Amino acid sequence: MRGTTERSASLAMQVRSRIGLLLGTAALFWSAQILAKDQTLPGGTRPEQSEAPRHVLVVSIADRKLAVMEAGQVVKVYPVAVGAASSPSPSGTWKIVNKTIGPTWYHKGKAVPPGKSNPLGNRWMGLDKAGYGIHGTNDPNSIGKAVSHGCIRMAKQDVEELFKLAQVGDVVEIHGERDAQVTLIFGRPAVEVADSGHGLRDMGYGTQSPGSASLIEANEGAE
Repeated sequence: MRGTTERSASLAMQVRSRIGLLLGTAALFWSAQILAKDQTLPGGTRPEQSEAPRHVLVVSIADRKLAVMEAGQVVKVYPVAVGAASSPSPSGTWKIVNKTIGPTWYHKGKAVPPGKSNPLGNRWMGLDKAGYGIHGTNDPNSIGKAVSHGCIRMAKQDVEELFKLAQVGDVVEIHGERDAQVTLIFGRPAVEVADSGHGLRDMGYGTQSPGSASLIEANEGAE
């Protein structure tokens, strides 16, 4: 009798163990199905590959400006620094592939940690062009100039704002020359306006007061 009871208890334990294993396997299966469908899990690092880019960032090297486009409309325009003549920014269409707060700058075997002396500032948006990205700077006076190693530099407040707007997967168009699209987005530069015979009053700038620097001279001296 005692042996029968022990065998019954052992059999019951085996049954419970198999049922538990079956339930655990089923739970893992359904969890995998949910994870495969969920692209926005909190704290995850999944790229938003299944969604169409929300923004297009248009950079005009000639104007040294960056425009945020959404649904074909200009949302915001920022002044930027672009690549120097010896290290030009790469023209073409790219995508944002990563975003980092407090990046580390690696250069010639050295690593500069996040902080005030970091040339990347406190925000980095890397492109699918290796080594290039949009970032902050520790030299705010460089904004509006062609001085970088090829990346697009932005002022601290501007890059922090753009960092919130831009998403991984967003398109970045870098235009090395002025074309119809660039002119439509950023307008015609002051030099072209003067050469065409149109006055600054027609552009909404009013007249020049005696002794003040002209808009054209100011632009030419920005470099």
